[in-house]
Amino acid sequence: MRVSKGIAAAAAGLASALMLTACMGGTTSSAGSPENGTLPTLSPDDKVSISFESYNIAQGGTWAETITTLISKFEAQHPNITVTPQAPANLTGSNTAYAANLQAELLAGQAPDVAQETFDALDWMSTQGVVDPISDLVGQKALDTAFAGVNTSTTYPGTWAYNKNAQTLANENGKTWGVPYVFSTPVLWYNKSALDAAGITMPDAPTWDDIDAIGKKLVAAGHKTPISVTCAATGGDWCMQGIIKSDGGSIVSADKKSIQFGDEGSVAAVSAMRKLYDDGVLMNADVTTQITNFSKGQALVQLNTSNSSATYLAAAKAGGWTLAATKMPSFPGHTPAPTNSGSALFMVHHDKADPKKQAAAWEFIQFMTGPEAVYDITTKIGYVPLRDTMASDPKGPLAAWYAATPGAQVNVSQLQQLQSWDAYPGNNYSKISKIFADAVQNSVYFGKDPQATMQQAQKDAQALVQ
Repeated sequence: MRVSKGIAAAAAGLASALMLTACMGGTTSSAGSPENGTLPTLSPDDKVSISFESYNIAQGGTWAETITTLISKFEAQHPNITVTPQAPANLTGSNTAYAANLQAELLAGQAPDVAQETFDALDWMSTQGVVDPISDLVGQKALDTAFAGVNTSTTYPGTWAYNKNAQTLANENGKTWGVPYVFSTPVLWYNKSALDAAGITMPDAPTWDDIDAIGKKLVAAGHKTPISVTCAATGGDWCMQGIIKSDGGSIVSADKKSIQFGDEGSVAAVSAMRKLYDDGVLMNADVTTQITNFSKGQALVQLNTSNSSATYLAAAKAGGWTLAATKMPSFPGHTPAPTNSGSALFMVHHDKADPKKQAAAWEFIQFMTGPEAVYDITTKIGYVPLRDTMASDPKGPLAAWYAATPGAQVNVSQLQQLQSWDAYPGNNYSKISKIFADAVQNSVYFGKDPQATMQQAQKDAQALVQ
């Protein structure tokens, strides 16, 4: 999950990206073996301290507690490594604020060793020397072993591999820059008690036309704007991309040279969201308000991140209603294209990097993406288990959670159709993200023509591609 508070300040925070590039130089390359990497092996006598920046820590509550507890577990298993957790200093803005914060720390010489960064910053980080390619540092053999998931610990013994679609989400230009860490897919949550009372049955594979019809029935039953789509609000870029791709639209070309979110499929998808609003069923509110309203039983059907499950389960129990979930709705003639939210763990570039710190960072990254961390992060926060067989295998350590938790099976199954959250190219990626978010909101909620607005936004964004 990401903190979503508006995006304008993040765009301003990245204004000095060119200066950062000049200060740091280009991306470093490894002089060692591509297969075995360049990092040393730490001995028990090597006492190493590293820092870890995580926006989950800034979120407080269950998020922060889960991550800090895992850090303590890691240190108990690696007594020669000390990890200092830290939250990003400035969280003003949406996802791009995290990268803006990292940029400021780099310029000040105070950057962490390991950073949790969202995927929308990947192109900028990988091309501007912000992070080092993990595949160069540790070697492809170590990376493959980590993804294969052969687990020798006694906590969750077995082989729990990373989902194939998840493995490559932090890849750019033939290198692996980060290890995918925590994310979710868009899940359609609904208040089953309210739908039952209105005589409504949610289809197993709903279409957006189904959602519109359900919304109208709920309005007729006395519920005001019962449909909530967090993707259409500022901060929902990641899953709005999924809605667009589900209708055959595109976001950016594979070579990152062409912005494409003004194409026919994109306009059609945005127009479908506008129809929900014009029909009086779609709530107009920021992401935080939408989540609050669903928890209170005011919004009754919501497309949102899967990691709201713990919040919604608690709210349903307190409110005496039943929480249920199903897959992302589809458009006629198309298959849903769930995209991922969330982040990967990156080794931040330092001009005078300490190889022992990098080795310790790799040990930490392996632990935080290993079975023990996946178990805790999944059950306590609600992110999709990237080692998905831990849940789907009847003998897996997450099998009981998988069977009992609303949305869990939907979330895991959508990994099999996962499409990436596309990163916008170049130093202006934050500005492009804002152009996209503004165009979607203006088209859906504020009366602007979707075709003219999205096509103009595409042109404006294309002018910023460097």
